[in-house]
Amino acid sequence: MDLPCDKGAFRALVGLLHGRRTVVLSGAGCSTESGIPDYRGPETRRRARRPMPFQAFAGDPEARRRYWARSAAGWQRVALARPNAAHRALARMEHGGHVCGVITQNVDGLHTAAGSRRVVELHGTLARVRCLDCGTTEARAAFQQRLLARNPAWRPEHVRVAPDGDAEVDEAAVRSFVVPGCAACGGVLRPDVVFFGESVPRERVEAAWQLFEEAEVLLVVGSSLAVYSGYRFVLRAAREGRPVALINLGPTRGDALAAVRVAGRLGEVLPRLAAALEGGCSA
Repeated sequence: MDLPCDKGAFRALVGLLHGRRTVVLSGAGCSTESGIPDYRGPETRRRARRPMPFQAFAGDPEARRRYWARSAAGWQRVALARPNAAHRALARMEHGGHVCGVITQNVDGLHTAAGSRRVVELHGTLARVRCLDCGTTEARAAFQQRLLARNPAWRPEHVRVAPDGDAEVDEAAVRSFVVPGCAACGGVLRPDVVFFGESVPRERVEAAWQLFEEAEVLLVVGSSLAVYSGYRFVLRAAREGRPVALINLGPTRGDALAAVRVAGRLGEVLPRLAAALEGGCSA
């Protein structure tokens, strides 16, 4: 059931964004209504876990086996996910000239699928895998077929979907799992995402800052801002006197720096926001 947002806060949000160029920073909360779990939302907080660090993935074959076994079980949830009302509302606001673009911490590709044209994927995309040895890329859907072909009798039990296309699977299913190598050179394949402990590639950060510089307001949606790669945009906006607006169900690291904060479900708040901006600031 949708939670009603505070009418005064919503009117303040519309007033802040009306007539101003806005850049959006989106987090995992934007995709939970598409069935993709997040790390820190109300539904996942009690079972939060630490993501696998890149050093473990790159240096330990057993860690890689575990990662790909879990990913093979969890990928279908991401592959079948479709944009929700929040994604569509952001695309609508961009098409209407109210939003410059989206800087997203998400790796599910749903902003682009919804029709957003200017999207910077800070943490990469799960839709691609990349070879650590030769750099060749492969579509994740094609790699999924190779994973399943190498493990024809693989049937994990007690699968529980986790964030970022991951899943909890039983240890027996991990031990028996076979991971194919790069189709070009036989090397080690990794998801084309930023692992825990890795830095966002410089060119991606620069693209995000370029988009940020076009805007007069920063709108953060569905992020607790716990990760510095997103929080830095709030810090810079505050330092430069650029207003920050937040829409999130729970508290965020940037609450004290926000000019406006709206608590509510994005699938309810963002379509209302798009309609209000299109209607000339009638909230």
